[in-house]
Amino acid sequence: MSQPARPLAPAFEPTRARAQMERVVHALERVILGKRPQVELAVTCLVAGGHLLLEDVPGVGKTTLAEALARAFRLSYARVQFTSDLMPADILGTQVFHAASATFTFRPGPLFHQLVLADELNRAPPRTQSSLLEAMAQGQVSLDGTSHPLPQPFTVVATQNPVDFSGTYPLPDSQLDRFLMRLSLGHPGPEWEAQLLIRGGGAGALTELVGSSSPEELLGLRALCAGVTVEESVADYAVRLAGATRTHGDIERGASTRAVMGLMAAARARALFEGRAFVTPGDLRALLVPCLAHRLLLRSAVQGAYSREEAAHVLEEVARRVPAPR
Repeated sequence: MSQPARPLAPAFEPTRARAQMERVVHALERVILGKRPQVELAVTCLVAGGHLLLEDVPGVGKTTLAEALARAFRLSYARVQFTSDLMPADILGTQVFHAASATFTFRPGPLFHQLVLADELNRAPPRTQSSLLEAMAQGQVSLDGTSHPLPQPFTVVATQNPVDFSGTYPLPDSQLDRFLMRLSLGHPGPEWEAQLLIRGGGAGALTELVGSSSPEELLGLRALCAGVTVEESVADYAVRLAGATRTHGDIERGASTRAVMGLMAAARARALFEGRAFVTPGDLRALLVPCLAHRLLLRSAVQGAYSREEAAHVLEEVARRVPAPR
């Protein structure tokens, strides 16, 4: 007796995925002026299924980028302002007692949205910061012995002021390691800043931003990432890059296994953005700094902007020393 025919898997179309991602980037560029590389990386991070850390001085568009990402993908959105007195229950939710029925009901907190902006994350104490760890790692929240799944797709976009600013707490290493990428926007160029002045800032453009994608499309792009081919030589190259950070004389602690897995996930998403169904060594090199720099502990242990620049310099040196496969 013949077996019933299995349904054919949908055709893998990297060109179509590229068009979808490019459409989102184009929409974001109307709001975030003159920052095409950072916008591309932010979209790549979301498509790879990662969380994004935006570290920069106040007033350069970090919050605007987060909300624009939510609008572009039509994701449910919540902003949580992290302060020194913020408690975990203010983020996760709490159990509410109903006297009439003598029962408790879980009331979800703002974390139960598809894109959550953790604004000025490092202004909250470590206990409150750590309340995000389970959500970022497993897409769920556990309270009173019960696990509550978060809506999918789920992404945390956090902003952080430089640690030398007053009233900030350094993010613990375990928290930093949950972020797939760290980006800095920087000030716009003079011509773009003039455009902001002419049109009265970016609030109007943000309000007018029409969603160019959807949560279902984002989930579909994430599923496509799993189908991007990684040759053994390219995987070996990623391992050698990570290994070089662990033996470098200027690095106290190199990239973790989670970090190198995240690097490869981001490389798969970048390949889609380039319209390819396979990862190249160039994808890994292009993402080395945004994916790994915030995860390194330098022997100098210097905090602030110098540390970020020095980590990037060390990683660029690693990329030059480690030969890429042909």
